[in-house]
Amino acid sequence: MHSDELPSPPTPAADTPPHWPGARLDHVWRDAVCDRIAAPDAARLVLVRAPAGFGKTTAMQQARARIAQRQPGVETAWLTLERADNDVPRFLSRMAEALAWLAGDGGGTGMSGGLVGTGGGSGHEVADPLALLCTHETPLVLFLDDFEQLHEAAVLGLVRQILDKLPRAARLVLGSRTLPDLGLARMRVLGQLTEIDTDALRFGPDEAGEFLRRRGLGGLTPASLAGLVAKTEGWVAALWLASLALERHPDPDAFVARFSGSERAVADYLAEDVLARQPEDVRDFLLRTSILRRLDLPLCQALLPRGRQGDCARILARLESDSIFLSALPTAPGEAPAWRYHALFADFLQAQAARQLPDELARLHLAAAGWYEAQGRPVPAIDHALEGGDAPYALDLLARHAEPMLAAGRMQLLVRWFHALPRDGHDLLAEHPLLQIVAVWARCFTQGPWEAMRQLEAMDWPRIGDAAVHAHAGALRPLLLSMMDRYDEAYEIGRRSLARLPTQRPFADRALINTMASVAAVMGEEAEAERLLDSARHASEGSRFERGFTEAMQALLDLQQGRLRQAGAGYRLVLHGREGSRFGGGHGGNAWAGVLYAGAVYEQNQLALARELLDLYLPPARQIGLPDHMIIGHLIRSRIAFAHGEIDRAFEGLTELEYLGHQRRLPRVAAAAKVERARLLMLQGHVQAARDELDRAEDAALWARVERLHLPAHQCEDLVIGRLRWDLAVATSPEGAAALPARLQTEITRGERAGRQLRVFKLRWLLALAQQATGDVATAQRTLQALLTDTCAEGYMRLYLDEGPAAARLLHRGRLGDGAPPLLDDYLQRLREASGPAPSDHDGPQDFAGVPLPELAEPLTRKEIRILELLAEGYSNNAMAEKLFVSDSTVRTHLRNINQKLGARSRTQAVALARRLGVVG
Repeated sequence: MHSDELPSPPTPAADTPPHWPGARLDHVWRDAVCDRIAAPDAARLVLVRAPAGFGKTTAMQQARARIAQRQPGVETAWLTLERADNDVPRFLSRMAEALAWLAGDGGGTGMSGGLVGTGGGSGHEVADPLALLCTHETPLVLFLDDFEQLHEAAVLGLVRQILDKLPRAARLVLGSRTLPDLGLARMRVLGQLTEIDTDALRFGPDEAGEFLRRRGLGGLTPASLAGLVAKTEGWVAALWLASLALERHPDPDAFVARFSGSERAVADYLAEDVLARQPEDVRDFLLRTSILRRLDLPLCQALLPRGRQGDCARILARLESDSIFLSALPTAPGEAPAWRYHALFADFLQAQAARQLPDELARLHLAAAGWYEAQGRPVPAIDHALEGGDAPYALDLLARHAEPMLAAGRMQLLVRWFHALPRDGHDLLAEHPLLQIVAVWARCFTQGPWEAMRQLEAMDWPRIGDAAVHAHAGALRPLLLSMMDRYDEAYEIGRRSLARLPTQRPFADRALINTMASVAAVMGEEAEAERLLDSARHASEGSRFERGFTEAMQALLDLQQGRLRQAGAGYRLVLHGREGSRFGGGHGGNAWAGVLYAGAVYEQNQLALARELLDLYLPPARQIGLPDHMIIGHLIRSRIAFAHGEIDRAFEGLTELEYLGHQRRLPRVAAAAKVERARLLMLQGHVQAARDELDRAEDAALWARVERLHLPAHQCEDLVIGRLRWDLAVATSPEGAAALPARLQTEITRGERAGRQLRVFKLRWLLALAQQATGDVATAQRTLQALLTDTCAEGYMRLYLDEGPAAARLLHRGRLGDGAPPLLDDYLQRLREASGPAPSDHDGPQDFAGVPLPELAEPLTRKEIRILELLAEGYSNNAMAEKLFVSDSTVRTHLRNINQKLGARSRTQAVALARRLGVVG
């Protein structure tokens, strides 16, 4: 059973690792390439990249075999990827199965070969692949072949996490036709990437000669051999095809002399030559079965005319033994054998079938669809029905399976099917209003609410006399409006829909209840939101996709009320599943929970985990266009980058957020980017630029609406807090800060009346900083202790740390009263450690006013001045190295020279002295 067939396929039985690809004995060993891939000191990522037919897979198989022979302590795992793996649950399932053998979860002991499949994971609850990687202690090499099949941002984000989570003794080997989007430039600079390209994979004369000798063609003259290598440019597939033609050619040297053409022309000519020389029954078999991605014997028999079906096993065995056109797929013990066509020839064979069997193709696809339908595998059945152009049949299958797929969160799959409908299929779709409404749901969760709303309005649903359609529309409209940031309209329309419950469509009813819980929370009606969530939980028959939304909403309410730990537990339940698999639950439709969970773990100062979650969940949330999730995700990612000294990346993220706000017609999103940019500019000391950003964000109507609503992204970040923060930053004297405590106390009272506990926490912290700025340190310390007492149990960290040097100064000055609980003392100590060295030692220029200006015996170089400028902006050593195109060691050398010339003891002191000298602004 394949994970893309049904929402919940059964668990397959397997006691030992199935067969997976190994190096063929008749292949030429690529010693140089193998040594680079299998080297014990190879880089963290080895990328084997070349077009089809250059022997990437063979080289990787040989490298794996060499590791087994020469490095007995190193374990290996292998996964051949395919297009369907762009579905995250399927990819995670297959990855987990591939790695399960490392921990013996598959019933094996140790690791003699990783689980490999090309048909898909099981879909059952499997172990967390990242957890397996993190806990795996022995050296490991993970091979991922056909990586070009992956293009979904969420899946690529997961692979980036795999790279980050690899233990020190582990590495990843990718085989790909294209350059993967994995941040390779940075890895290249850091020496974490080994690249094996087309030139490295080309056969030279010696390897080509050995290859032909193994094929029994050792009679070419040296000149002809050199000519063949030159004309094929060492392209392995062309040499292989040439060998097939040479076997039958009476004058090999004459054949080579006439041989010429481009890579594509070579493939077409030689493949056609080989195809033409096959017996008629084999040619017919190849053409008829070329429509299949996986060749199962019973399926192949279903595509042949009666009377010839018994020939299938013989033909498959012959083609496999001759290594012509197809190869065996790895299968589990007890599973029937299966094959696939070589990727290089699949397009060619299909083009030949279109020319030679034009009247047969539709019937062949429909025969395949019928076979898959009988096997209970609706996904390939619908695929083939669509490819066969039988819109009524495809729509009939869709009508039976679309709603279960919808409830399971298979939105990308549904969108692909609806897009694949032929022209007459779209006309016939008008006769299936329920399918039309399912298409709106799928578009909502994949392309955002605006396209979905246009599609909903275009179908003119009020005129359709179908109660099921009305039930779905009643749930869709408030959801779409809330996603478009139109909460007032969503609230009014949704309340009318709630009054009509229950309908006969459980999915629509549960979706409506969950949506209205979210809307009620934003409208400030927490009690109503809680009541609706309880109602949603009572519908226990709901799918994981639906239950995940309910629990994510509950976690959001907890977060707004300051219950950080409880919120984190709720998000973990959604994303991990009840069984504890890290990504086992909710991923296929609850991406919003991942972004909000990133906010929770960021607040607890788990920056690496927060970045990992955002890599995985922010791309789909951004694609859908969820306003609060875009704001929260981009702000956290920017703050993490800033905290790591990646200043350019921090500002780039905010620029992207502002652009998205304008592009999606979401002014709140663009304004949030400006307020956050002002915060970063203040931390850099650019107070006037920060003021300009806050002025750009000014929009009275927008911020009045934000103040009225309880929007998740603006609990602690809005224009009011942005301006208070700015006033605090420019208050250089106690007199200048005198008015701030009263203003902050007014805002605290407003927050308490509205029940916005998280906002109150932030305002109380700003109040303590304002009291410090006025010189009333004792009052500031009392305010801090009271706040620490309230936030200690929840573990708030970034609430304090994100306010910069002034916050660090007060944390280090803070003194707890006698008899303070040990947990509170430990909490303050952790905050101090996270805030960096005590500011009394080196905080800013004022702390070095008594340090005499050095007389520079040697002037600072232009490069050293540039490094001081970057230091003043907050860049880390790594970020400076990337920006200046030098190594980390070069940056460290410059820093040592700078400290020596200035007589500084730290980075901060060096910047302070450089400012006094007028070297930097």
